[in-house]
Amino acid sequence: MRRADRLFQIIQILRRSSRPVTASALAGELETSKRSVYRDIADLMGQRVPIRGEAGLGYVLDRGFDMPPLMLTADEIEAAVLGAQWVAERGDPVLAGAARDLIAKIAAAVPERLRPFIAEPSIGAPPGKAVAPDGLDIAKTRRWIRSGRKIRIRYRNRETQESERTVWPVIIGYAETVRLLAAWCELRQDFRHFRTDRITAAEFLDETHGSRPGELRTRWKRHMEKERGVRIS
Repeated sequence: MRRADRLFQIIQILRRSSRPVTASALAGELETSKRSVYRDIADLMGQRVPIRGEAGLGYVLDRGFDMPPLMLTADEIEAAVLGAQWVAERGDPVLAGAARDLIAKIAAAVPERLRPFIAEPSIGAPPGKAVAPDGLDIAKTRRWIRSGRKIRIRYRNRETQESERTVWPVIIGYAETVRLLAAWCELRQDFRHFRTDRITAAEFLDETHGSRPGELRTRWKRHMEKERGVRIS
């Protein structure tokens, strides 16, 4: 790896981490020595890149730091295209259209030498199976999640019994053949997961639930970790 590329990668690693990153961890990811990492960090600091920390404790990059746009690497292009292909196959209509637009924008933005990684990628998402129709507007549900508003739904369980719930939507999960709405249920006073194909009616309320979307998501993640014993990142 060229030294200029390594300096850029150090910034990228620090940027994506929410915790201090040790020189050992940097050296392992970059496949170089800790001595080289120390020298590179010192050079970046000398160039006024706002890195804080020291050897043995780890390094962090100030959140306010920004860089001019840089061209994607071949691996980054294939990763983006693979994710967009998956969403185009399995996402709701609005999100699927956005995924196809994303691929087209990437193709238009990259130089000619990188376009084969889009037109002829070395990886690909398999064709998706038919997804059960949703009983509510998924695109609108995403907006309600972001704005912290409630949804009143009529839900049919596996025994075909129906109930009315007012829920605080948290996240939409995309499974192989169904979509799931994770939400806080006012009726059960707990988090529940609703198959969207079993929702028979939905009313999008203007009433907010009072929790910031990030806080509600954190509570849901803790609930899932407790239920399954698996950490959710």
